Amino acid sequence: MYNDRFCKATPSVSNVHVLGDIVEDNIIIGKGKYFGGREGLSKLQWYREKENGEFLLVLSDSMEYTLTKDDVGRHIKFVYTPVNLEGQEGESACTLTDAVKKAPPKVFNLKIVGEAREGSKVSASATVTGGTEGSSRVQWYKASSSEFKNEHELEALSTSKVSKTFRIPLGAVGYYIVAKFTPVAPDGEIGEPAYAISDGVVETLPPSLNFLTVTGEFCEGQILTGSYGYIGGHEGKSLYCWHLHETEDDEGSPASEASGSLQYHVSKEAIGKFVSFKCTPIRDDGIVGEARAFIGKDRVTPGMPTLLSLEVTGEAIEGKTMAASKRYWGGEEGDTMFRWILASSDGTEKEIEGATSSLYTLKCDDIGFYIFVLCKPVRNDGVHGSLVSTKMIGPIIPGPPTCQSLELAGSMVEGGRLTFHAEYTGGLRGSCIQEWFRLHGDGRKEKLTADEYLDLDLADVDCRIELVYTPIREDGLQGSPRSVISDTILPGEPKGVNLILPECFEDNEISPIKTYFGGKEGTGKYTWFRNKEKPDNLEFDLIAASSELVGETLKYKLSLDDVGSYLVLYWVPTRYDGKTGDPVMAITDDPVMAAFPSVSDVHLEQKNSDIYCGLGIYYGGYEGSSLYRWYRESSDGTRIHIDGADSVTYEVMDADYSCRLLFGYTPVRSDGITGEEKLSEPSDVILPEPLKIETLVFKGNQVERETLTVIEQIPSSEVQQHIWNNYKNEMKYQWFVSSGSGENQSFEPLATQCSRSYKVRFEDIGRCVKCECFVTDVFGRSSELVSAVTAPILAGRPKIEKLEIEGRGFHTNLYAVRGTYSGGKEGKSKIQWLRSMVGSPDLISIPGEIGRMYEANVDDVGYRLVAIYTPVREDGVEGQPISVSTEPIAVEPEIYKEVKQKLDDGSVKFEVLCDKDRTPKKAQVMGHLERRVLEVNRKRIKVVKPGSKTSFPTTEVRGAYAPPFHVELYRNDQHRFKIVVDGESEVDLMVQTRHMRDVIILTIRGLAQKFNSTSLNTLLKIEA
Repeated sequence: MYNDRFCKATPSVSNVHVLGDIVEDNIIIGKGKYFGGREGLSKLQWYREKENGEFLLVLSDSMEYTLTKDDVGRHIKFVYTPVNLEGQEGESACTLTDAVKKAPPKVFNLKIVGEAREGSKVSASATVTGGTEGSSRVQWYKASSSEFKNEHELEALSTSKVSKTFRIPLGAVGYYIVAKFTPVAPDGEIGEPAYAISDGVVETLPPSLNFLTVTGEFCEGQILTGSYGYIGGHEGKSLYCWHLHETEDDEGSPASEASGSLQYHVSKEAIGKFVSFKCTPIRDDGIVGEARAFIGKDRVTPGMPTLLSLEVTGEAIEGKTMAASKRYWGGEEGDTMFRWILASSDGTEKEIEGATSSLYTLKCDDIGFYIFVLCKPVRNDGVHGSLVSTKMIGPIIPGPPTCQSLELAGSMVEGGRLTFHAEYTGGLRGSCIQEWFRLHGDGRKEKLTADEYLDLDLADVDCRIELVYTPIREDGLQGSPRSVISDTILPGEPKGVNLILPECFEDNEISPIKTYFGGKEGTGKYTWFRNKEKPDNLEFDLIAASSELVGETLKYKLSLDDVGSYLVLYWVPTRYDGKTGDPVMAITDDPVMAAFPSVSDVHLEQKNSDIYCGLGIYYGGYEGSSLYRWYRESSDGTRIHIDGADSVTYEVMDADYSCRLLFGYTPVRSDGITGEEKLSEPSDVILPEPLKIETLVFKGNQVERETLTVIEQIPSSEVQQHIWNNYKNEMKYQWFVSSGSGENQSFEPLATQCSRSYKVRFEDIGRCVKCECFVTDVFGRSSELVSAVTAPILAGRPKIEKLEIEGRGFHTNLYAVRGTYSGGKEGKSKIQWLRSMVGSPDLISIPGEIGRMYEANVDDVGYRLVAIYTPVREDGVEGQPISVSTEPIAVEPEIYKEVKQKLDDGSVKFEVLCDKDRTPKKAQVMGHLERRVLEVNRKRIKVVKPGSKTSFPTTEVRGAYAPPFHVELYRNDQHRFKIVVDGESEVDLMVQTRHMRDVIILTIRGLAQKFNSTSLNTLLKIEA
């Protein structure tokens, strides 16, 4: 009741449309909104617009449609006919797309199909749109990484090809395989390439064989050769073996004689069997692959029945049995056939009836005959081989052979034939031996022939002929030889038998082909004529009158003048004794022909450094306007034609340097016929004229300490100036110093002196200095070595350099003067030590100080020490004096501290000793010294003699610091010093140490400084 209340609507469809880009190779989808109950199998149809505007059904019952190249430029119509579940159809609805556009070539789903293994075939599989797979190209690469970055990191294994398959080579093992797929449209449009890389690296195949075969004929005695294709890395020592099989399926037995060989010589044991070749591949690392075997399709056939040898043994005497022994080859032997033959001395042969076995016993009827056997090999299957014959044996049962008489017959003149008549007895005559000998007048005997006759020739003239005849019975037994000697052979009449002139070509030397007869030929007469026309009558007078005589020797050298003419030769044959025969004449069949133009000995000649000349010898008729070309060949072999260089001479240009020149000569005959161009051998590498140095000149004094500089003078020529300006590379110098003198003088190189300049050393004095120089150009060549030699080096003026005074700077130190002397060998140079007050130019000499060492004292405090060094050469020549000074001399630090303390105190007493005996040179004895007290303060100085039990202290010396007060020290005694108050009051004192002396003097001078108005010379007076 419920179902009857509702009526189903008629099926209909609305909003019919197509989804997707209307481009070739795209999939479009038809859509529509169905209404009218449950939808059944609605009809879906796709139509393509035709040229006339009608539509062609291309697909039914599918919501999807893939656009093809046939749809390009056409509209596609989608028709939707709604059908409900009961099959009722509604009204169709449709939609029309835009015109289908052509797709650019693209590639999708690119992948490598196949195993990535050595030797495997892989292919690139892809979907191409907008183009055709057949037009698209694939290139294969190998990569070390599975990640593709760019094509520059890939190594190409092939070129870009249309073929999509590729066999992986051995070199790709361990790498990834990359396929580059470039889509191409039929019209040539190229799309973007796509790349695919293998899942893993290429693996080495296990050793294996990709083919195995055997070549050769499967027949007894033939050689079979096994061949195979190896893959799987590098092959090692693969194994080979051959087997013989009764059937194709059995294991077979090995042919041991061919084990390990690629060839098998088919033996008799292989007949009727199958032959197989087995190969076990082995890689060079010892890995063994799977063996493969090849078995022949046919059984081995036997060889053609053949006799390898056949001989008859036995004595050829009546009653003896003769045996035929043989060696058979060619399968299994059957009933081989034998036939025994008798041969008479005249060559007649007859078969012995019934003698068909390998044995035959000689009979009485056989006497006098030769015997041999014929044998035909027969295989067990009835196949016959070739008939074989033995040598004849015999004659049979002869008597002793003898020659009863021997005579010569025939003309004993050159050209005649000698024969002989011999009477023979002793059974049937066999092959008797006749030997002909030539007997010379000097006793020599020469064997000529063993024929039955002898044709006499020139060599026999003036000789005699001997015939030695050896009778031989039919059975081969020889009798005693017998001989006969002819008279002396006479020469024949001189005669020209034949005269032919060969074909003539320009520049050939021709010799007539002639045959002379009539004794030893002498010097014949030959006359050559040249004629522009071919004469019909070869009469000497006519020829001589109409032709030009061109030669009178046996041979004739054809020249250019003979081209186009006929040659006639007139020959008078002459015997050695002067007798002549009838003249003979011959003419060439054709006129002398000009040779094809050619050129030989093409070569270069260098006229000077810049001019080359091309030369060649023309041949082939008269030369016309031959062609000349010049070529430049670079160091890599590239050869180019030099434009404009078309004469026999060529001037070198800068562009030719480092190259080689070739001269090309194309011969052209006067009639325009052109020959082949011939090139000269390449010249030596063209280089400019070598750099030259005319002379070397020394600049500088040839004296010790001076610097010598070499100046090279180059040629003033324009060529040299150009080369020096453009192609100079580097100057090389080497200095030498002489040793020895006169003829024994030699020069030793100074290894480190390789510059333009050289500073003359002390060691060079009296020796000569030499400089060698050469220059290299940019072509790696060196100029000739040029050298210059100085006069003996003179000593320089004495000079002291780097003068300095060494010492610590205190008044208690030892000072030394040091310097570098030059100027010959140093003699007794002079040194003077002085003092210089700071701020004053005056120098105060220190008497007696003329040594290299100087010991300072308290007199030097506050002064600079000055040393004046006058260099003196050993010959007494003095140089310029040089002075050097120290900084102001300071007080030794310990003494300075002590003196400063005493000066600060202002008053101090010192215990001293007084020398009562003032004789300076008298030895100081303690018995002469008395104790004193030296009192010093800021105002005055006092020397007090201490009191004793019997006396009071006594002041011996008292005085202020006013001039002429001063303190003197003794340089020869570090313990003594003198205090001078005035001209009448002074005292000599002594202390235990120099230290104490220096403290006392410095303290006194420090306290007396403000009263010091005397001159420095007086203050610093020193008593010797």
